[in-house]
Amino acid sequence: CTGWTLPPDPYWSVKAGAIVGASDPQQKASMRYTEKSYGDVAFEADVRFTGEIDSGIMLRQPEVQVQIGVSRSLKRDMTCSFYTGTYPEAARAKGVDALLRPGEWNRIRVEARGDTFTVWLNGTEVSRYTDAKYAAPGPIGLQIHAGLPMKVEFRDLRAQPLER
Repeated sequence: CTGWTLPPDPYWSVKAGAIVGASDPQQKASMRYTEKSYGDVAFEADVRFTGEIDSGIMLRQPEVQVQIGVSRSLKRDMTCSFYTGTYPEAARAKGVDALLRPGEWNRIRVEARGDTFTVWLNGTEVSRYTDAKYAAPGPIGLQIHAGLPMKVEFRDLRAQPLER
């Protein structure tokens, strides 16, 4: 779990090699970022959660988010869909229900190459989004959202810069 900003706070911890995000009784949101910024990158992580959560993986500047769990605004699971302030219809994940293993480790891979972002869940491509607005390099972020108590775990995190 090296390469991440993990100052002591009540929301994030490292347990058994996993970065664990958990909301507090006041249900505050919190983010953790890589120390480095990335442009074109492949980011992979095993993610495990149970119950209703609202989490995500952030890429680039301005940030584009890959949703993990239930959207607070849509009130439904949007795992592996892109969030840009809204959920663009063309960027919504397909087939996640058949691939997602609740309560078990699930492998999420996100590639950012140029203006195109692609997500795989457990080895199957589930969403793709293209928008040149999200082109500037930025740190990779992990999120826990305000609004409900939750716990999400990330392990075996890898960020690999890509050649264009």
